Amino acid sequence: MIEIHAVTIDAADPYAIASWWSEATGLPLGEGDEPGDDEVMLRTPQDPFLLFIRVPEGKTVKNRVHLDVNGTEGRTRDQEVERLIGLGATVHDDLRKPDGTGWVTMLDPEGNEFCVCRSTAEREAQ
Repeated sequence: MIEIHAVTIDAADPYAIASWWSEATGLPLGEGDEPGDDEVMLRTPQDPFLLFIRVPEGKTVKNRVHLDVNGTEGRTRDQEVERLIGLGATVHDDLRKPDGTGWVTMLDPEGNEFCVCRSTAEREAQ
């Protein structure tokens, strides 16, 4: 058995994109992380944490790994999508279905894909 220690995300500007994800998730930046750093961490309550690292090349193809997120604090999937758009994310592919299932694939400000799924309350209600 192995433990997953971190999920690492390539970035052009690690501090800027980690700050965006910090605002989106409510997770704090790593202690001492600051603009210009080549590696910036988002601390999660337990491993794995999110690590954003500077890479010289830009994103050119679809991510092979991505995050799936869902609303908390009483927010539905649709409310979470709207909140994230307000923070600067864009909708890449809307896969919501009329019966309430499905998800929305979004892009963060650096173009990394992530999916917004139904909240736990929405799944339990169905």
